Amino acid sequence: MHEVAEKGVAAHWAYKDSAVSSDPELTSWVSWVREIFENAAEGQVPTQQLLESFKLNLYQDEIYVFTPKGELKILPSASTPIDFAYEIHSKVGDHCIAAKVNGRIVPLDTRLKSGDQVEILTSKNQTPNPDWEKFAGTHKAKAHIRRWIKDEQRKAIDEGKEQWERRLKRAKLSINEDDLVRFIRDKKIENIAAFYLGVKEGKIDADELIALYQEEQKHPQPVSVEESRIDGLFNRFITTARGVTGGIVLNGTHDNFMHNYAKCCQPIPGDEVVGFVTTGEGIKIHRKNCHNIRTMMKTDARRIVDVQWPSDNGVLFVAGIRVAGDDRPSMLNDLTHAISSYNNTNIRSVNIESEDGQFEGTFIVNVENTEHLARILEKIKRVQGVRGAERFEE
Repeated sequence: MHEVAEKGVAAHWAYKDSAVSSDPELTSWVSWVREIFENAAEGQVPTQQLLESFKLNLYQDEIYVFTPKGELKILPSASTPIDFAYEIHSKVGDHCIAAKVNGRIVPLDTRLKSGDQVEILTSKNQTPNPDWEKFAGTHKAKAHIRRWIKDEQRKAIDEGKEQWERRLKRAKLSINEDDLVRFIRDKKIENIAAFYLGVKEGKIDADELIALYQEEQKHPQPVSVEESRIDGLFNRFITTARGVTGGIVLNGTHDNFMHNYAKCCQPIPGDEVVGFVTTGEGIKIHRKNCHNIRTMMKTDARRIVDVQWPSDNGVLFVAGIRVAGDDRPSMLNDLTHAISSYNNTNIRSVNIESEDGQFEGTFIVNVENTEHLARILEKIKRVQGVRGAERFEE
């Protein structure tokens, strides 16, 4: 029973048949397949790379090469000394510094041939080179190289974050993560992980950025009346929208756990969301398509948790609509009719302003789902004089 659970029915059959079970080639193949799927189950190998591994290994021609002691190793035909090194042991691969083929030192990207005798030279100071993945031919070698690269990147990001926090402490300054994300976005830095990595690698001068941040705090850029009005409307809208749904569900339960909403993507009910466990701020809720959370999924996937909005139970979602166009008599009446005439949609609030013959406005409405919202937008766009209508997102 244990054999079936661990290795499957075919392996159990092989166990019963002594002739088959003594076949070392079959045993090696079964072990190879198990290793690939175990890595995939642990989240170490994405689906695309799993398929790539089968393409690399399953139907390739094989070569037969030997260790200096005469031990036979069977590898795919496109294998290099790097593949041979990882076939011997992961530590041999990680510390491989050079290789001898038939007594002569060769580059690590040399293609091996059947009958070659291969000797791997190692150094405790050597670590995997990201370029190795370009010419590694086996799944085993590629998986180890990718894992090392990912681990090193995570370490570098953590070290960069520590360096940044030490600089902040020295400057007697406190910046929360949301403010930092907005600040670096204004400086055209892709995301928070890229920022910490840049600090670690010396590509970003932390002291210079701190001085710049302090200067901006002393002399903040003036916010236009229009920007202030829109920000105020949106903040009121998302507060209303989140309040109606009654919070967030974690692991199927609606407990009162500590959480807040990421300002980088401003999730609202109806969006697909995911949680990120922070230090001191509970679970931060992001949209699933948020650029920052996608980066954090790659660098720190263990802190990602599944969250959802509560099931509606007949409660409608709150959605915001932004409309702009040419002003005219009865425009507001036509807009409200276009909205309310579809499924008797309830309008919670309206804000319309007009200047020089043009108007801009926002509507906060109750909708059943995103399809309901899409139909309302279509009806608004057909109103005479409307130049644009879109979901109010930021």
